[in-house]
Amino acid sequence: MKTIDIICVGEVLIDFIGHEINASINKTKDYHRFLGGSPTNVAVNASRIGLNPLLVASCGNDGLGDYIVRKLRSNKIDVSSLKRIEAEPTSIILVSKSTETPDFISYRNADFNITIEQLSDAVMEKGKIFHTTCFALSKNPSRATILNRAKKAKELGLKLSIDINYSDKIWPNREEAITVLKEYLSNNPLVKLSEDDCFRLFNEVKSEAFIFDYFHTLGASTICLTKGKDGVVVSDLKSGLFYQKAIEIKEVKDTTGAGDAFWTGFLYSQINEKSLEDCITIAQKLASIKLQNVGKLPDNINIEEVILS
Repeated sequence: MKTIDIICVGEVLIDFIGHEINASINKTKDYHRFLGGSPTNVAVNASRIGLNPLLVASCGNDGLGDYIVRKLRSNKIDVSSLKRIEAEPTSIILVSKSTETPDFISYRNADFNITIEQLSDAVMEKGKIFHTTCFALSKNPSRATILNRAKKAKELGLKLSIDINYSDKIWPNREEAITVLKEYLSNNPLVKLSEDDCFRLFNEVKSEAFIFDYFHTLGASTICLTKGKDGVVVSDLKSGLFYQKAIEIKEVKDTTGAGDAFWTGFLYSQINEKSLEDCITIAQKLASIKLQNVGKLPDNINIEEVILS
């Protein structure tokens, strides 16, 4: 029986988000601590809207790791596949609070120590979607683990997903990144990426046509390109192109995690077999809620009310 809605495999870490809005890291004096990591955000968001996710990740056996476990449990996340690392501290990222694309500095240690024994075939058989990120694929042993489990996920009939949140700060070797992405995309995942991600991956501005052709050729049938204030475009090999303008927001409080909220809404809609247009709409509504809140999505979100709003 498929009892796990989304298996999220990848980074768990601590985001220290600057307290002063639109101040560079150089000028930021104070930081507030939040549970972070893109797959972690998707898992927590999924739980908050009534799904049953599983997070497969690793953190240090230290005070920040204790904080991660406490926050995950408070968000009703199963921690049975979270590995605690004795030899490495929990990874952290310093992030500027921004209404645009935030600046960040990463201190990576325990997050990429994900190994195959954390995710058995028997557990994977219970899953509906297998989700990961470019960040998680950037280092071994996590990379080898994710590629191995992704192949098995496809064999077991799970739908795959990836957020191509590429950054040369995290993965300086673009050629290696593209090679690894080609292997993952051969499993036909749902693809989420932003214009910023594309610019960082290709090191130049590319047209929508190039982006869609490129990732379709690598094996992805459905590609979702987020364009910030310019909305969202989805290219699907069967259904064609879909465009939606961005939802207008009076006050953007924090952009960190907005893409993860968007993708949670998209995956929720896929699980519930919504149309592609509805997938985009619901995804944008969740992202707009996140943009108006610092840190996580607010408590007690009624997803049915969000859909109908």
